[in-house]
Amino acid sequence: MNMRTKSLLILCLLGIIDAVIPIPIIGLVLIYVIVQKPPWFAEIVQEIYHLE
Repeated sequence: MNMRTKSLLILCLLGIIDAVIPIPIIGLVLIYVIVQKPPWFAEIVQEIYHLE
């Protein structure tokens, strides 16, 4: 399974959890990524889009 498929499945899972639990998990993760700029997020983006 490639990274694009894994990312899509994780986002779908988070969307389902977000619909069931009234806490906006996806929004909190987005705020974390924007504020902290974690290295794992840049690696995921580079792997999905094959950036060098």
